[in-house]
Amino acid sequence: MAYELEPFGIRVVLVEPGVIRTNFVNSMVAAKKSQDPNSPYSQLMQNVATSFQQMLEGGSSSDVVAKVVLKAVTSENPSLRYLAGKDVETWLDGKRNMSDEEFYKMMKQNLMK
Repeated sequence: MAYELEPFGIRVVLVEPGVIRTNFVNSMVAAKKSQDPNSPYSQLMQNVATSFQQMLEGGSSSDVVAKVVLKAVTSENPSLRYLAGKDVETWLDGKRNMSDEEFYKMMKQNLMK
């Protein structure tokens, strides 16, 4: 999109937040069948919920995202990509230093505890 809109004087900026401490999880709705103990997704859903709750406890405040957005929109020459939160910085740093398979394994391990 950035390449398509640049000729029209429109700059595209990506703000990529990590895990941010909000009440987002409280608003999530899971499919009924995935919650059925006989569903093959039941255990997976429980693991993801537990992992996400743990990540939220160590997540960044919403102020972190607000400051990054302010920096992006007030910059004379904004970057294409802005990261918001230590966790996303760590993940992308890992991605730069790992093969796709290693990164996949690390993320799966973190999300499916």
